[in-house]
Amino acid sequence: MRWQLRWTSINNAIRWFTLPGKLALLVFCLLVFMAVAAPWIATHSPYRSAGPALSPPSQDHWMGTDQLGLDVWAMILYGARTSLLIGMGTALLAGLGGGVAGIIAGWYGGWIDRLLMRMVDILMAIPRLPAMIVLAAFFGAGMKQMVLVLSLFSWAAPARTLRGTTLSLKEQPYIRMAAHHGAGLLHMLGRHLIPEMMPLLLISMIRLSGRAIVAEASLAFLGLGDPTSRSWGLIINHAVNFRGIYLTPYWQWWLFYPWLFLTLLVTSLALVGRDLETLADPRMRSR
Repeated sequence: MRWQLRWTSINNAIRWFTLPGKLALLVFCLLVFMAVAAPWIATHSPYRSAGPALSPPSQDHWMGTDQLGLDVWAMILYGARTSLLIGMGTALLAGLGGGVAGIIAGWYGGWIDRLLMRMVDILMAIPRLPAMIVLAAFFGAGMKQMVLVLSLFSWAAPARTLRGTTLSLKEQPYIRMAAHHGAGLLHMLGRHLIPEMMPLLLISMIRLSGRAIVAEASLAFLGLGDPTSRSWGLIINHAVNFRGIYLTPYWQWWLFYPWLFLTLLVTSLALVGRDLETLADPRMRSR
């Protein structure tokens, strides 16, 4: 019965999506399926040469090969895994960490609030990309290091959002009554704060995922990603560094396809997040 109610609520929520939002959700689900089913739908290994170098798309190589003879379609599939894992890992770590920090700052106030908010102001004022380049070079290549670096510069936005929501909820009569009768923060979180803030937290995590995927592709494009992984940014980096790439037809598959899938993933996340924000805000939904 509980699962039936949850499925009904999800179905009702999707009905509020606009047509671009529904198409974006479908594209995102297809990309997730590609990442999960990569070992079964990849026609070749993404780590070994599968044919002649720089072969155009054909029946054997749907998206051609690169300068080493690696199948581009296989690298696209495994690159989706890398992008989604880094995006979801950063969203979970930064979203939950920033959400907890924002709730603590808004609930307790005082010097705790001032300290956490000054940290948020500092992080939001620092140029993100140069700082991430320095930290990525310092910590070294690797998926865990990448998630850590991206989370360090991503938790400030959800912290500020949930702090404002906590300040608003704290003044509600039922919250003040529960606090007056001795209810602590943990009780408030489980019974009142988390259910009220879950839509905002979900929207923040979707936004963080899109930004983290773009940031990871940017760092990989600059050569700071894990060279042993299959990342869309790393594929673009190898293609752009190939001498005379734009004077040859190779860019039409070697460079275009990873850029296309990266754009589809980030755009689908942005459109889904926009429709969820409209659904969570009654004023925007009425308009």
